[in-house]
Amino acid sequence: MSTASDTAHDAAAAPGPRRGTGDGEEKLPLFALLALATAVFITSLTETLPAGLLPAMSRDLGVSESATGQTVTVYAVGTALTAIPLTAATSAWRRKTLLLTAVAGFALANTVTAVSSLYGLTMVARFVAGVAAGLAWALLAGYARRMAPVHLQGKAMAIAMAGIPVALSLGVPAGTFLGDWLGWRAAFLSMTALTVVLFVWILAVVPDFPGQPRGERPKLLRTVRVPGVTPVLFVTLVFVLAHTILYAYIATFLDDIGMGGSTGLVLLVFGGASLLSIWIVGAQINRRLRLLTVGGAVLVAVAAALLAVQSDNTALVYVAVVLWGLGWGGVPTLLQTAVGDAGGEHADAAQAMLVTQWNAAMAGGGIVGGVLLDALGSESFPWTVGLLLLPVIAVILYARHAGFPARRPGAATPHEPFVAGA
Repeated sequence: MSTASDTAHDAAAAPGPRRGTGDGEEKLPLFALLALATAVFITSLTETLPAGLLPAMSRDLGVSESATGQTVTVYAVGTALTAIPLTAATSAWRRKTLLLTAVAGFALANTVTAVSSLYGLTMVARFVAGVAAGLAWALLAGYARRMAPVHLQGKAMAIAMAGIPVALSLGVPAGTFLGDWLGWRAAFLSMTALTVVLFVWILAVVPDFPGQPRGERPKLLRTVRVPGVTPVLFVTLVFVLAHTILYAYIATFLDDIGMGGSTGLVLLVFGGASLLSIWIVGAQINRRLRLLTVGGAVLVAVAAALLAVQSDNTALVYVAVVLWGLGWGGVPTLLQTAVGDAGGEHADAAQAMLVTQWNAAMAGGGIVGGVLLDALGSESFPWTVGLLLLPVIAVILYARHAGFPARRPGAATPHEPFVAGA
């Protein structure tokens, strides 16, 4: 999950958005945004790839599936522990240099993961990958926002964040199929190859931006007191925890209900629904941020209920997976936008706190999921998800004025003035 460590004071240093020919219409730098989306794809896929390879990794590393699931946890711990301090320590760096450093870190970590035969070394490599993610997530949302005028920032972020559902819809299933065909190590080596391509792509097309002047650091305690920030952080923590409990162990869950051979297809369906979700969010986020967030949580809760009571019905499992993807796909964009808007002049600090909460929740999801798997079995996952989403929905409904407003304040297009209370 990302933070926007970029501040408004240097927005003027960014190259202006490209203009259409003859009509003066502002356009997004699509090729550069797609490079950012690819970086998001690699970051997300590196984090979640073990979900589709868990049984094979477990056998090869000689540890239990719950222990192998901690490869997701340790990645998230690396990001959660380092996102804020690394963002502060590197705040003066040129943004492009920092992004390239993070991409190189992914190449190194995925290569070590692919060749390691030792569980301990694999965990170290996964932690390093999480640290690289902390650097990347500190840049990506801010990069996307700064490439676009205000009225197109939602679309720019949606394009960049599309890497998340693409990773889920194509990356994890492809990695699962590749792992079944050539072994799980080949899946991680393919990530290294893609990362090398991305490195060259960023060098070629992504514009550079200055870092923050020295001395400007996020004021975290002050940010927590800004109205709306705390509700968004709470929703982030609990929503991501709920999602991760099930997603990190989806291969095990499907295996236990007799669908172990369909893991790749299930993930493909989930990711396809996530892609549709992020398209809807990108188109509607300025007008319906609150409705989209409530709807996302409700859809995931309904999906969990179906999995809890109808896991022996293959058709309904797929229905549940579609609902899960529709609910979850746009969540990263929704929560990043909500916390950035709520934070106002403290948006940098709010985003830094969001990425820490996000990855702490992912780490917690891996741990809680492992405990539940050993103690109660995988059938406890959907029940736990449903229970956790009840307070999420309640807080979103409560924070209607600050945190999750019906419409983003000040985000109207030039052709459509913002109307308060719409």
